[in-house]
Amino acid sequence: MERVTDVPESFAQSADRDQANNYDSFAEAYSAENENNLVNAYYERPAMLALAGYVVGRQILDAGCGSGPLTAALRDRGAVVTGIDASAGMVELARRRLGDNVALCVADLRYRLPFADGAFDDVVASLVLHYLEDWGPTLAELRRVLRPGGRLIVSVDHPFVAYTHQDPRPNYFATTSYGIDWTFNGQSVPMRLWRKPMHAMAESFTTAGFRFSAISEPQPDPAARELFPDGFHDLSSQPCFLFFVLEAPSSAIGTP
Repeated sequence: MERVTDVPESFAQSADRDQANNYDSFAEAYSAENENNLVNAYYERPAMLALAGYVVGRQILDAGCGSGPLTAALRDRGAVVTGIDASAGMVELARRRLGDNVALCVADLRYRLPFADGAFDDVVASLVLHYLEDWGPTLAELRRVLRPGGRLIVSVDHPFVAYTHQDPRPNYFATTSYGIDWTFNGQSVPMRLWRKPMHAMAESFTTAGFRFSAISEPQPDPAARELFPDGFHDLSSQPCFLFFVLEAPSSAIGTP
């Protein structure tokens, strides 16, 4: 069983735990930053779309859709996309982007989702699981809403990066929370995330009934080389995010 440590003292100093991850308070600033920056627009989203592949006609749940950039990209590629997010502010921005032809609602991934069993061909969870201490209930629910043979496509903070975030280094093998401050347009906002070792991630997926289809550590979009030369070099040589494609088996494991 994973050992959960206390919240580091540095988190208490740099981030108000009651206000951490309050996306409603900075939704517009975050959305504007996310739109065209290196890490999201030229690295994470292209990688998610490449892993999703051909999506024409597929029913896809964007779990943690934010202001909807990945939702829009999947829709433009022919998918039928539903977006959910715990932040009402983010969902409102997604409505402005997507209009009325994409289903959107406020829903918290820690609880039961308002969808029938097997409602989706795919679920994409873009940079959302690392906000959760316990992935078990969330993954079980995502497994429930996937049809047999469906896919869960996930991106999370790379455990090596999260491990090196603090000095001195924490226990890599423990699940620990840590705090950081993000700054948008001069506004500092506290964030709280959870660091998990690789084996704990893998165990969470398999316990929820998923099979591994792919693990990816992609390179950034080559188009970013001239736009962000310094950042492009860093992303090309150091891990940032870790990507998984997981399959919801169509039969019980071990059954032919």
